[in-house]
Amino acid sequence: MNPLHLVLTALITLPALAFGQAASQKPFDALKSLAGGWEGQVTTTPKMSDMGDMASVTVTLRVTSRGNALVHEMSAAGKFDDTSNNDHPVTMFYLNGDNLMLTHYCDAGNRPRMSARTSPEGKIVDFDFVDLEGGTQNGHMQHATFTFIDANHHTEDWTYMMPGDKPVRAHLDLHRAQTTVAAR
Repeated sequence: MNPLHLVLTALITLPALAFGQAASQKPFDALKSLAGGWEGQVTTTPKMSDMGDMASVTVTLRVTSRGNALVHEMSAAGKFDDTSNNDHPVTMFYLNGDNLMLTHYCDAGNRPRMSARTSPEGKIVDFDFVDLEGGTQNGHMQHATFTFIDANHHTEDWTYMMPGDKPVRAHLDLHRAQTTVAAR
């Protein structure tokens, strides 16, 4: 291959690679800006009998691995350190090449992976199901949406597929915690 061809190939290929990384980096950076403690209400559709109409929820987000991952932990308010609480899922966000991904470590004992799509204005990041490790006999997380309202307010919408492919949707309306939420 002649040197001119190599230079032309590099000039065409490198910006395309950089654009791909920049396209995924921007929503990842937006998610990382959520680092800290969050408190709010969760509503489910259909209503979950053990939650009532609204339940308080605590979410912590922490940037880790030199900025290469974001840890998201969710629990019922006041139960963050309660090891008997079986509703304490952990989600990891990370870049996989040109794709913003999440892996959800579910209380159902499985690990669904999802890939991000971002709205044109960058205010909404949707995560679509890619695949799953572990069984689905107890259901699995299928979809997640993060909507950025402002620096101190965002919403999260999670869709869980119950056995028999019956969706349960959880809507979290979250505000930055006024007090420090313990991070793990």
